[in-house]
This record gives sequence, structure tokens and C-alpha cells, in this order.
Amino acid sequence: MNTENMHVDLSSCDREPIHELGLIQGFGALIAINLDWFVGQRSANLEQMLGLHEPVEIGARLSSYLSKTAFERLRSAVAGLVDPDQVGRLFGLDLIGDGRLFDCAVHSTGAYIIIEIEPHAEGDVNRQIGLLRPIMARLEKFSDANKLLAEAARQLRMSLDIDRVMIYQFHKDLSGEVVAEAKRDDLGGFHGLRYPKSDIPAQARELYKRNRFRIISDVNEKPVPIEPGYTAEGDPIDLSLSTLRAVSPIHIEYLQNMGVEASLSISIIIEGKLWGLFACHHYSPKVLPYSQRTSAELFSELFSMMLERTLFRKRDEQRDASRRVHDRLMRDIAAGTPLAESLPLLTPVIQQIIPHDGASVFVEDVYDSSGAAPNEEEFRAIISGLNSAATSRVLAIDSLTERLPKAERFADRAVGALVIPVSRTPRDYLVLWRRGLVQTVTWAGKPEKTVEYGPNGPRLTPRKSFEAWQESVEGRSAPWTDGELQVAEGLRVTLLEIILRLTDDAVKERAKAQSQQELLIAELNHRVRNILNLIRGLINQSKHEAGSIEEFSDIVGGRISSLAAAHDNITKGNWSAAPLSELIETEAHAYLSKQKDRLQVTGPEAMVAPEAYTVLALVIHEMITNSAKYGSLSDSSGRLDITITRNSDDSLQIDWKESGGPPVKPPTRRGFGSTITERSIPFELNGEANVDYRLSGLEASFCVPSRCVEWNGAFIGEPDGAKNMQTDDNVPQDTPESVLLVEDSMIIALDTEDCLRELGVENVHVQSTVAGALSFLEKTSPGLAILDYNLGNESSERVAEKLAELGVTFWLATGYGEMEDRLGELGASGLLTKPYGKAELATILTKSKS
Repeated sequence: MNTENMHVDLSSCDREPIHELGLIQGFGALIAINLDWFVGQRSANLEQMLGLHEPVEIGARLSSYLSKTAFERLRSAVAGLVDPDQVGRLFGLDLIGDGRLFDCAVHSTGAYIIIEIEPHAEGDVNRQIGLLRPIMARLEKFSDANKLLAEAARQLRMSLDIDRVMIYQFHKDLSGEVVAEAKRDDLGGFHGLRYPKSDIPAQARELYKRNRFRIISDVNEKPVPIEPGYTAEGDPIDLSLSTLRAVSPIHIEYLQNMGVEASLSISIIIEGKLWGLFACHHYSPKVLPYSQRTSAELFSELFSMMLERTLFRKRDEQRDASRRVHDRLMRDIAAGTPLAESLPLLTPVIQQIIPHDGASVFVEDVYDSSGAAPNEEEFRAIISGLNSAATSRVLAIDSLTERLPKAERFADRAVGALVIPVSRTPRDYLVLWRRGLVQTVTWAGKPEKTVEYGPNGPRLTPRKSFEAWQESVEGRSAPWTDGELQVAEGLRVTLLEIILRLTDDAVKERAKAQSQQELLIAELNHRVRNILNLIRGLINQSKHEAGSIEEFSDIVGGRISSLAAAHDNITKGNWSAAPLSELIETEAHAYLSKQKDRLQVTGPEAMVAPEAYTVLALVIHEMITNSAKYGSLSDSSGRLDITITRNSDDSLQIDWKESGGPPVKPPTRRGFGSTITERSIPFELNGEANVDYRLSGLEASFCVPSRCVEWNGAFIGEPDGAKNMQTDDNVPQDTPESVLLVEDSMIIALDTEDCLRELGVENVHVQSTVAGALSFLEKTSPGLAILDYNLGNESSERVAEKLAELGVTFWLATGYGEMEDRLGELGASGLLTKPYGKAELATILTKSKS
């Protein structure tokens, strides 16, 4: 054989088909059947495992070898497989009717169904599940991640009675580190050792995500072949989800080199990614019953959620620290110092949450630095490389010279960088620098496999030594953590805001608008993602309530419309508190139309904060909808009374009482609507919700905490008969005959025109340009004008001057709140803040005549 042309390297392990070895471990047996339940393949030990005296023939019906009861239970288990990676479990199954019990695992792979069979351990299932509760209760007491990991390793070792349990965490470079360990006292420790990524090949990591539990009962046992070796289609059987799957010879040799005779691995999965493993070693053969392995797999899922919660708690703490930094920066820097001169104030505050050795600020082509940082010439040499990175993304580098060779000039001062862009074009930056560290990594043996040449050519062999081996790594800084990157992203948005506040008066208005757009895009992206997540949740949760596509559309559409209406109300005031009465009115209008006397709302007006407003919108939508379908608003005689109360602690109390409708029956099932009504206020706002299905009419009470409410002294439902809610019938009296509308957005113009006509304006003249508006004013003098300030690439200031000259009352419409300080200068009567609607237009029509 010509070995010179055979290429063997570390990637050879990644290419090894470990899921298609055609072998299983001997503590169980395997049958592969097709969808007609004919035997396609079987393990060579099948008859021995089942105690059969005749061979199981390929192509025979499986039912001819099993008891009828066992066969039907297996069929039911297969029918219950929904997810492609789902494994069905059956415990204590009498397969052939002779009283001997087996545990079975069933899963599908391509066109075949795999049935794995193991002897059953009598009474072990309930015992193993019963052990989980006290273990998880003990782990719940730990809020520190390191202590939680250490205790989890100890508890798992005790429950499995195994020699060594390690918790192995993957790093970003896919190497692994033993971060916790529980072992026999006479064994040496592996805690703190690093293992190269080649120790766990890429395809093995993928299998760990699909199959949480992997057992090797005896590394010295000869594996059992699957017969025939290939399916009828000529393919090897895929054993990715198999518990019995045999082990790669290289991995067997690896374990033998460590002196391990049995092992098991349990996956730790966080946010859908393989965070790490429970790696368990035993120094003699060990078979764990299927019931015990099932319990350990469940432990893995519960522990993964617990660890995820603990890690998220740490992230929350970092976010809190980030908010404190935001407040501090806004206080100290936004006082008037340009950002390029703010480094002495900036870096000490950031140092508290992102340790660094130096910092640079590059804003509007002005450079400043402090600490261990490049000089201006050195920094300008790498700007082109920084500009090539993705737009508006924080860039974390722990070895600058690998990415930007010109950074070699200042490698004696900084080798790591956290690059925070604070504009889009031209690129401005805040850069935090870190010095290089001589890092010492303690490996479990020298981190490479070697190639040996034998009679059959070259082969990759695993390490034979696992003694601690230290390696020095130079030219790198301490890595930037995920938490630091999150803080940096928040800092980026904060600095954008600061730049907006500190923009020099000499900067052109257009440049200021561009910077503001960057900030608004960042905020909009955040809010849009939240809205999309909320809508996805509504769709997922609502699908169980609908019996048809049309009903599903109505349910989801109603809930989304409710959220949209709530959003409109709170954006009218630039994302500030909005009145509760508007929310009730909006929801009730769809059902009551002209019969608003059937709804009485009384009590003080409550201004509800945005974060609570959308929650209340969904609750009130569900209550109104249910009342219209089943309660007092479902016929012509019913009545709904809503009483608003300001409690002694300033919290908001909403009492809901229906009467006069059909008899009420409590719901027979709990749908998502009931969940929204009864749980959203307690869950999201820490408030209270109580619903009482009385025969005479539904009654409910909701309490919203004071932090979510403002009280303005207004009152709803005055005793003198004043209307309690605005209705569409109320239009201003004595409206102007003609209105000039200057607006460059066709959709906004059409909507505004319709609203003005509904409010009684006979003639609405729409112009989209300054030239068109001035030409109109040369011929006609309207009774009122509404000007959009920004018209594409021009402003409407010349139109405002002409209107002032003619003595025509006009209002400015804009999405920018800072225009208020120019009203007097331009002669405008007021500011119409976008988005506006019919109610705002009615107000200005009334004021124009007063």
C-alpha cells in the first residue's frame, strides 16, 4: 500500500462515521423493521437476548415472534413518535409471553424503525424517578454557578454509584475544560484540565445535541454486529439515536489509555447549544439499567434549565450594572463636554464592568486616548481594517495582529480590542484595549493525536498520556466575555444618545438627524423584535383555541388589533403613560357601536405606563370579547359596569361586573384567553387578578401596582350626566370650510383628508411640495392649514412664512418633539405630533375657532 498518498490529520476524526458503525454493545439487542413491520436487520445476539430457540429471519413479520400484547404496545409507542428525534420508552414489557420482562426504546431513522431491547430491572423505574426530587431540591439552593456545578457532579455520582463524574464545559474554540469534579478519594483529579477540541469530534458534538445520554458499558467487550450489514437499499443503518450504538475504535483506545473501562456522557444544553457534558468514568465494566439512564437523562434536562437560569441571573446583574453606567454617563457627560474630550470621565465608569488597560475615542476625525493605547498615527493605520467590519456591530478581538497586521506597531501596549462603533458614516469609535498576557493553559496531556504507521497504512491514535501539561500562549489578551459584549452593546446605544445630546450647535441639521436615526433604529430594532416575539407567542398559544382557520384568524386578529390600539395610545405621547378610559373605549367600540349606554365606566382617570398598558390591553380585550360572545353584552338587555378605584397605596383597582345577560357557566376548559385574563397581570406586573363566574353575571377584579400608574385628578363618568367616554358622534361645531394640508406621504395625507371630512370640513386641499403649497396660497386663503415640517429634502418654513403673512392659523405636524421651541418663531399655533388621528384633528379644529 502506498502510504505517502494517504492524508491523515486531526480532521480524520471529524470524518469518521461514528453513527454508522454497524455494531452495538452487548448489553442489549436491536431489531430494525420497515414501516410494514417486517424485519430488515437485527443484531446477532437477538435470539440469545430474547431466549428464542429459532432464528429471527430477515423479511419475517415481527409479530410472529412476539406476544400479541407486546406487539400492540410497540405499535402504540411507534405511533406516538412525532418528533424526528423522539425516542419512545417502554418499561417492563413481556416480549415473548414467558414472564421475562424487558425495557424497550423505539425511534425512527429514515424508512426504518429501530427497537432496542434490554433486560428490565424490577421496580427500578419509580425508585429512580423518586430520587430526582430531593436532588433537584438540593440544587435549587445554589445561586452561584460554580457551586451549583460542583454539587451537581457530587449528586450525580452518588445517584449513579460511579467512580468519577466531571462537568466538562466547551469554550469558544471548542476545547473543553473540567469545571467541576466528584470522584473516589484514591483517584487523581482532573479539575481545571483542558482538553483539545479534537478529543470530541464535530459529529460527536452534534450527536450529543440529538441524544442526551451516551453509555459505554465495557470498553473491552467485543461489539455485536448488525446483520445484514446494510439495508436492502445498500445503506448502513443510522444509529444516531441508538443507546446501544457501538463505539469508535479510536475512542475505545482513548478510554483504555486513561484506564477507564466504562463511561457515560450526559449532555448539558443551554439555549439549544451544547454548553457541556457530564463526563462519567468508571474503572470496571458497568451496565446501568435503562430506567436509571432515563432518570439521568431527565436530570440533565432539569439541570440544564437550572444552570441556564443561574447564568441568566448573572447576565441580569450585568445588565443592571450596565444601566447604572448608562445613568452615570448621561449625568456626567451629557452636561456639555464633547465626547472626544470626555475620556477622563468615561473610562473609570466603564472600567467597573468591562476591565481594560487603555481606551481611545475617535469622533468626527478627532482622536484621544488614555492608558495603554496606540498613538494617533498608529490608530489611523488600522481604521480601514475597522471600517471593513459589519455595520453597527461591536467587534471583540483578543489577537489584533492576526486580524490587522498593522497593529503590530503597538503590540507592546495592546493586543486585544473591544471596538464599539458609535456612528454609521463616517465611522466613529470608542475602543477599549487590553494588554497581552502570557497565558498558561493546563492541558490533560499534550493536546495532539499522533499518526502511527502499521501494516495497513497510517492511522490516527489518541494520546496515551493525560498528565497535566502546561502550554504558554503569547500575543493574546484575556478574552472578552459574552456578558462584556452585552454591556458593550448597551454602551454603544448610550453613547449614541450622548452624541445626539452633545452635538455642537454648528453641526448641520441633517447630520444631527442622521445620528438620531441611528439611535432610533437601534431602539426600533429592539422594540420590533419584542413585538414579533409577542405575536409569535400569541399565534402559538391561540392555535389550541380555534376549531377552524377562520376562527383562528378572528382570535389572533382580535388580540393583535388590541395590541395595535394600545400601541397607538401610548405612542401618541411619545411612549408615555396613556389613559385607561381610551383603552376601554377602543375595545368596547367594536361591540357596542351606538349602544354605549350599556357600558358604564366610573372612577378617577388612571394614566397607565407603557409596560402595563399592553398587558391591560390584552386582558380587557379578552374580557370584552368573552362578554360579547357569552356574557352580558351578547344580547340586547345586558349591562357592563366597570369601576375604577385608587387604592390607599396608589395602586389601580378595576372592578368588572356584568348583569342582565344570559346565565353564566364556568368554562369547561382553560384556553389561552383564560390564561391571559387570570395570569398576565400577576405574572408580568406582580399585580392581582380574580375572576368569579357567577350565575347572574361574571364578576372580576384586577389590581395594577402603583409603579405602573399615574393619577391626574380627572374623573370618568361625572354624576351630572357628562359622557364617560368619547364617541365618534362628537364632532367640533363651526369647523372651517377649507383646510390646506401640506404632507408628502400619500398614505398619511389620504388618512388625514378622510378624518377632516368626517369632522365636517367641506374642502380639504392637499399639497405635497413647497412649490405647490405656495402656488395654492397665491390663489386661495384657507381657514386653517396643517404643515408637515419635513417634506423630503426640503422644509415647509417658506409656506409657514406665507401663512403668517396672510394671517392664516396653522399647525406644524412632525415626528420630532424638539420642534416645540420653534413654534413661536414660525408663528404656528401648535404642534401636531405624529402619529396623530381623528381625536387630535378634532382638538385643533376646535382650538382654531376659539
